[in-house]
This record gives sequence, C-alpha cells and structure tokens, in this order.
Amino acid sequence: MITAQDAETVGGLISAAGGSSFGQALDLLTKSCAEFDMSCAFAFSLRAEPKVVHDGYSATVDRRALRSYLRGAYLLDPFYSASISGRPEGLWRMRDLAPDGFYESEFMASREVHPCISDEAGTLVEEIGFLVRLTGEHTATYSLMRNRGGQPFCSEEFAALAALTPIVAASLQRHWQLTHATDNVETPVRADAEQVFQEVFGSVLTPAQHAVTKLILRGHSSLSIAVHLGIAEGTVKIHRSNIYRRLEISSQSELFQMFINYLAK
Repeated sequence: MITAQDAETVGGLISAAGGSSFGQALDLLTKSCAEFDMSCAFAFSLRAEPKVVHDGYSATVDRRALRSYLRGAYLLDPFYSASISGRPEGLWRMRDLAPDGFYESEFMASREVHPCISDEAGTLVEEIGFLVRLTGEHTATYSLMRNRGGQPFCSEEFAALAALTPIVAASLQRHWQLTHATDNVETPVRADAEQVFQEVFGSVLTPAQHAVTKLILRGHSSLSIAVHLGIAEGTVKIHRSNIYRRLEISSQSELFQMFINYLAK
C-alpha cells in the first residue's frame, strides 16, 4: 500500500520536473528504497556530446574530471555503450554491462577522467543505473553509487529500486521534454561521437588498429576483442603490439595516458 509519505515524494518529483530541484527530488524517491553516496544522470546520444541532467556528486568531486568525462571519456563508460546499443530500459548493475577486463582498466581507477571516483573515499564499491529512452536519439542513464567502505546493493534493494522504473522513466522523460523542448535534434554536435578516438590517435593507426584501440580502452581483454571483431586472439595481440609500436609506447597504461592527456587539453 502506498503511504502518505510515498505519495508526497512522488508528488514532489512531478512538481520538480523542469526545474533545478528535479535531481534532488529524484534522489529523494530512490533513497526511499536504498541509500547511496552519489548519483548522476546523463543524456547520451550516438551523434552528440552527453548532457548533464542531474549532478548528484559529492562536493569533493574534481570538476576537471567531469570536464574530461564530457569531452570524451564517457566513450569508455559501460553505461554509455549500453545507452547507444539498444539495451532494454530498466535498472542495470554496471558489472552486468561492463567488458570482462573493465574493473582492471585504467578508466575504472582514474581520478582524472572518471568523476564517479574522484572523491575522498576513492574507489566505488558499486554503481547501478536506470536506462530510460528519451525523445529523439537520446537515452538517459540515472546512476546510483556507493563508495568504498559500503556494501554493494543487495538483491532486495535492487528489486525495490527496479520497481520504481516506471516512475523514474516517466519523470526523466517529462523533465527532458520541459528542459530541452527547443533543442534542434537534427543538428548533431559531431557526425560521430567516436570521432574523439580519431582526434586522439589520428592517422597514425589503421582503421583496424583504431577498432582494437577503442576496445582496449573500454576494458576488453584480447579474447573479448577477438570475439567482438570476429578475428583470432593472436591477431588481436599482433594489432596491440603494432599499436604500441606506432604510438611509440610500451603499455596499456601509456595508451590510456595519451587518451586522457588529449581530453585534459
């Protein structure tokens, strides 16, 4: 049965749509099911840079990391990949979306480009997120995060949050309509968001090497890259060696550093 407090929380969320307090109202709703340390909502599109819908990071987040994220590091985020690849709406755990080597990747541990971990607590314990289709080509990701020292969201908390999906989706869609009603969706910011990779590595790499590089940076193992590209694992290793040679580097860490150095300009 819906309580009076539940009704008040939902009513407040409806009233907040289109205004500056929308994010706080959305957090108030989801915190009725589970506590979390940080939250954020982005609108992703294949042909445009992401837009911040809600910034619920703690006050200690490094704003430079958020700028780097918006300039191109979002391309390494599993929630971005899920948003543009047609994953069904609903609540997802990041670990169910992430590539096999993502949690050992430099992006996952980098304070320079990953605003979710640029806080005093350090590494995230877990991130979960709602995927919501918006108007036009955009998909919203509303993420909830717990920092080191906490516990992952348990199955009961996850189920309670997932049950809120219709409310979360409707409110995000309404907020987007009210705040971006005059957007010209026919005019993309760039022809292809992944042009960022081309800008970083330019003509130094071949098209095949660019494809491998993107998957390396996103946290895929050599075996996972081979499966995605339909080539042999040994061919991936040859590509990796040639990529390092052409870029005059010797490790995946240096490859990632080249990427974030470009984003920090």
